[in-house]
Amino acid sequence: MSRTRPSSRARLINAALELFTSQGVTETTTRQIAELAQVNEVTLFRQFGNKQGLLLAVIEDSAVFTHLGKSLTEQLKQTKNLTEALKQYANDRIQALENIPGLLRSVVGEAGRYTIENRRALGRGVTIANRDVAQYLATVIEREQLHPCLPPEKLASLLNGMLFGYLVIEVTSECHQLWDDREDFLNSLVKLCLHGAVVQEELTNETPKAQKAISHSGEPEVADLPAFVVHSVMQQAKQKSLRDYAIAYVLFAAGLSTQEIVALERSHQISNSQQHLLQITQGAVRQVPVNQWIMGKRYGSYTRNPLSQWLKNRKDHQSAVFINDAEQPMSEVELRGAWQEFTSELLISEEQPLFIEQARQTWCVEMLMKGIELEDLSILSG
Repeated sequence: MSRTRPSSRARLINAALELFTSQGVTETTTRQIAELAQVNEVTLFRQFGNKQGLLLAVIEDSAVFTHLGKSLTEQLKQTKNLTEALKQYANDRIQALENIPGLLRSVVGEAGRYTIENRRALGRGVTIANRDVAQYLATVIEREQLHPCLPPEKLASLLNGMLFGYLVIEVTSECHQLWDDREDFLNSLVKLCLHGAVVQEELTNETPKAQKAISHSGEPEVADLPAFVVHSVMQQAKQKSLRDYAIAYVLFAAGLSTQEIVALERSHQISNSQQHLLQITQGAVRQVPVNQWIMGKRYGSYTRNPLSQWLKNRKDHQSAVFINDAEQPMSEVELRGAWQEFTSELLISEEQPLFIEQARQTWCVEMLMKGIELEDLSILSG
């Protein structure tokens, strides 16, 4: 039985990896890569644009960046706590980079000789990876009800920076005495992140500056948003896409958690001229009325609003209310990513980003301001 020959793309990537590793990225020409891959040089340019595009594809194909967001979404189902999540992610990234030690040496050693296009391509890959990790960490932190001293984006940046630094030292030096082995490094890294970047629930009374604000009554203060910020978020989401507009609408109009939103299905919606309800099946099972009036401004009606318009314009057959670009049900990580995208230009104060949890807290405050009883609010919010 004849064996299927690898595609031209796969042969080019394998050839580039071999040559980049043996003689360096700068010294390797596209002609050499094409000859080793046994393809026409024009094919290389057609598929990758140039050598810089091929270098990024080699790194992506080595599982350093490729499908990182998807793999982290799967990890969320397997990890039980933040300690396990941090260690598993760090170990996976180290293993991915260890598969290409020669390429890593070349990338680091020749960085000063790269073109600006090459450096930008690598920078984009790092930025995408960092965003995926930040969403992953944010979901785990929320799930465990931890209080981060640093926003997930900065925590992810520090984590990735330390992982890359570890690999650079490992592949470029010998006989150092920085750590006993990889396990020693990973344990130290996780301890630093846990105790230096995240304050766990039971430690909050001992570290008031690192925790959520505490009121005079001893209860955590609610970080609700002012009306002008809420309307700016809605406007930004509307400009991004109809889906993002619907997400922002549900967050501020129904006060649902991220878990409840990603679990919503089309059949959970009850809409007619008299009411618009969402049936919540996660946690406390209940029906929540969708409030068209958000912070004094009306966003549609019971039957025509950002959510109904999003569902009406859908061409897929998915039962989930919110789907990603691949027309698959959105995960919590992807939902958080969408929030970050349409709130990235908005700050509460200097260098303080908006957190998705603040949408639900704002809804709760607004409901109380409208006169709802605490007992009724507790039922609606679950």
